[in-house]
Amino acid sequence: CMNNMLPLSYAWGNFSVLAVGIWAIVQRDSLDAITMFLTGLLLTVLTDIIHISIFYPSHNLLNDAKRFSIGMAIFSLLLKPVSCYLVYRMYRERGGE
Repeated sequence: CMNNMLPLSYAWGNFSVLAVGIWAIVQRDSLDAITMFLTGLLLTVLTDIIHISIFYPSHNLLNDAKRFSIGMAIFSLLLKPVSCYLVYRMYRERGGE
């Protein structure tokens, strides 16, 4: 997000899911909050794949900062299925079906 290689929609999507995640952690008894967080995580997996594949720069335009930025975006994308699994377990603990 700091390199401006990916569009602002990437940052807004991920930061809004982070805000919903904080809400889901604070509201321990709310099933709606954890459902919205899980749905947001699943949607950002899809949008992250689209953003990275569309806005990936060509090889001659890559400098170290852009390479690091895209590496962290890919690393975040790789960690999201683990996060989805853990949030799903929290959903089941709170009484989700």
